[in-house]
Amino acid sequence: MEFFRIKKDIPFMRHALIFNVISALTFVAAVFFLLTKGLHFSIEFTGGTVMEVAYSKPADLEKIRKSIEGLGYKDTQVQSFGTAQDVMIRLPAQHGVNATQQSEKVATALKTDDADLKVQRVEFVGPQVGDELAHDGLMALAMVVIGIVIYLAFRFEWKFAVAAVIANLHDVIIILGFFAFFQWEFSLTVLAAVLAVLGYSVNESVVVFDRVREAFRDRRYSKLSAPEVLNHAITSTISRTIITHGSTEMMVLSMFIFGGPSLHYFALALTIGILFGIYSSVFVAAAIAMWLGVKREDMIKPVKPKDETGGAVV
Repeated sequence: MEFFRIKKDIPFMRHALIFNVISALTFVAAVFFLLTKGLHFSIEFTGGTVMEVAYSKPADLEKIRKSIEGLGYKDTQVQSFGTAQDVMIRLPAQHGVNATQQSEKVATALKTDDADLKVQRVEFVGPQVGDELAHDGLMALAMVVIGIVIYLAFRFEWKFAVAAVIANLHDVIIILGFFAFFQWEFSLTVLAAVLAVLGYSVNESVVVFDRVREAFRDRRYSKLSAPEVLNHAITSTISRTIITHGSTEMMVLSMFIFGGPSLHYFALALTIGILFGIYSSVFVAAAIAMWLGVKREDMIKPVKPKDETGGAVV
């Protein structure tokens, strides 16, 4: 399905150097903010108190959140679980205050609005658990990157594998750079969004690379140079890119606008990843493949000559 078809190829590769200089500067800035400011981890990584409370009627999450913020707690997580009456509250750790004191203080404040409130469970999540989650997250990220390299190297050629991985890491680091610069809360849901962006971005690169392979094998484009083939591949997939990314972004924006605080940063990370994923697939992955010297011979297996008896010459 195509909304439109562009008859003349757009010379993307002509401007590849300029856009990659911009990408490099953005990447360096993201790394700088990660090293200087660092990520603002949620209590899932830093430790804190988890409370489960039950209301006698459907809970007003926004009102609960404001009541807790009025006590001086920032970056708290308030969400429903199970039923509309059950609420889970995550509080960041405070120096010199234990989980019991935190829970009693919060429960007292919440009971001013609903005297029938019951505290079902109070649990302290220690920093050791946070270290384990961070380690597992990094291991998952590393395994995804290795899997992408192996998959693309088998499906296409190692030059495409290297180009796609560099482009994907470019997207991930920039997302993390945004979270470091603005000090947005980095939670497990954001980590899930980062991993989703890895798969989403590599899918776009695979679509472009697949069209590149088709063009290299098509005799109609035998006279085109490698940059011209890349321009043709990207141009011929623009309609598909607009449909796919536009539909996905509509869903993500609906989560961002109507999903509430629980999905706010998850949707924000996905939005950044989708936008930079389109950019990196065109100007980063394709350009790097071009500079690595991808050529027609990489996509076409040489035909072995045959002897007079019909067998292949070894």
